[in-house]
Amino acid sequence: MKIGRVLIIMLLLTAGAWALNKKGVGEEIVDFVKTRFEQIKAVESPSDISLPTEKPQPEKLGSVSQEERVSASMPPFPSEVLIPKKEEQTVSEDKPVVLPTTIAGGMVINNDTSYDVDLEVLLESGPSQKLPANGVQILIIHTHTSEAYTPDGTDDYMQTDNYRTEDTRYNIVRVGDELTACLESYGLNVLHDRESYDYPSYTGSYSRSGAAIEKHLAEHPEIAIVLDVHRDAIGDGDVVYKTMAELSGQPCSQIMLLAGTGENGLSHPNYMENLKLALYLQKAVVDSRPTLARPIALKKERYNQQLTTGSLILEVGSNGNTLDEALRAVRLFADAVAPALTELVE
Repeated sequence: MKIGRVLIIMLLLTAGAWALNKKGVGEEIVDFVKTRFEQIKAVESPSDISLPTEKPQPEKLGSVSQEERVSASMPPFPSEVLIPKKEEQTVSEDKPVVLPTTIAGGMVINNDTSYDVDLEVLLESGPSQKLPANGVQILIIHTHTSEAYTPDGTDDYMQTDNYRTEDTRYNIVRVGDELTACLESYGLNVLHDRESYDYPSYTGSYSRSGAAIEKHLAEHPEIAIVLDVHRDAIGDGDVVYKTMAELSGQPCSQIMLLAGTGENGLSHPNYMENLKLALYLQKAVVDSRPTLARPIALKKERYNQQLTTGSLILEVGSNGNTLDEALRAVRLFADAVAPALTELVE
């Protein structure tokens, strides 16, 4: 056989290998054929080339070892070359671990101030606040309007920051909508402020929401209760917690009432009246759903609560909870406190 025929065969094999390589078979074939081609070119005379007298029968993949193929006098057919399987690449998303926790509550105050608080005396005296028979009775507002929850796959939203979105279908405003509807179903008259107060700047949120509350009070001086509804944040970047009430049936987050004092230097002389209301509502929740409420939080800041004697923060769930878990919690909260609030109507 002449060297020209060998070269033609080698060119055909190279072309076939190139075509297979284009289809993603790999670079191994091309490299192998190039090596064999260089070996053929290095042969001094056609007589030195050893070719089989009969056309070899194609062997099934894996029937011979790679070493046996390399030692063959002619390059193997491309289909016989063992192509190492590519390992599948897995993309890992750096998402925080979400851990459930149930925070024991009951008739307990977590006092972060230096003020002495006699829980029994406050419970016995009861709230001083009364609700009017006519007009707006309750104002619901959201100082941190963009606060949102952990998506569960059915409520994905565009984040403006971690666990925050301006989409009111998925942020804390949606929880406020639910609370409003539930309280109104008991005959209470609620005004829900759905405006944004923490975007584009988180700084100054309380100043902006405070001005809004003052505007609402000027327009509706009969407003007796102001609930600033939030979503709590528990954990750090690697681990976040979801508060869970121990209830049968579907999962449900916990809620927390928070009262400010102004101990940090801002005037708030009537903070005890807000705390009395918090204890009144807490008892209603504990009597209905013992694990739904976390302890009442008493803080040094005043959180605009100096504006009325019926102002409180309501934390519904945490950043580890889903929106559905928060909605179930706020429904149960409303079912518990609405009858108690109607008793305050004069």
